[in-house]
Amino acid sequence: MRTALLVLALMPAAANAATGDWARLPGGEFRSALRYEDTGGTVRVAPFEMQRQPVSNAEFAAFVRANPEWRRGQAPEVFAEARYLQNWQSATEPGAKALPDRPVVQVSWFAAQAYCESIGGRLPTWSEWEFAAAADETRTDARADPAWRERILAWYSVPSNRPLHRVGLSPANAYGLRDLHGLVWEWVEDHSAMLVSSDSREQGDPDSMRFCGAGALSMEDRENYAILMRVAMLSSLEAHDTTGNMGFRCARNSQGATR
Repeated sequence: MRTALLVLALMPAAANAATGDWARLPGGEFRSALRYEDTGGTVRVAPFEMQRQPVSNAEFAAFVRANPEWRRGQAPEVFAEARYLQNWQSATEPGAKALPDRPVVQVSWFAAQAYCESIGGRLPTWSEWEFAAAADETRTDARADPAWRERILAWYSVPSNRPLHRVGLSPANAYGLRDLHGLVWEWVEDHSAMLVSSDSREQGDPDSMRFCGAGALSMEDRENYAILMRVAMLSSLEAHDTTGNMGFRCARNSQGATR
């Protein structure tokens, strides 16, 4: 009850108009890399919109200035652990270690969701993110291309403490989205439901039911290691956690569409 009251207290007032550059995605029937018990891996994604690039330090700084309850040192630890925005110069200024045009990191799921709500959006679901991230520069689904897979997988071999480049540098994919791969990991709305082991040898193991809810998900495509690693990363985090390579972008329903 106390946590619920805190959530309500920290919800920012909705903006009069949503900000940011949004791309519209058509949705449709989609073969997920995850096999859900109730769908067998085929999911239906409703039309939605997604920000074209990850949220930057400059954009998040404007948010915390307008919503002081989300500044470093003021957000309760139940919503943002001690490392929240620790790379910033101060509670409201990103500084030299977090340049304005770099993606914001060290943000919790709660803080990311609050930001999205403040601009009339929300975090994307995993299915929406996976749908968007399956595209390359010319194809809406490039996942069957081994060369495309290898290009994405190469990013995961880069040390996580490398300097981050500015948002928007990567070529836009077929939907006009940038940096879905190769810059930062990204929060999704339903990350807490993604209880999947990072060890591909365990996929399909009936003993996975020892984890509450883990039996609901297993990897359909065990060769897609990049997706497996991303899911394992998301499933390992709690909503108040922050990391130096976890950022986010927002989504919203297309007008007239329902999820």
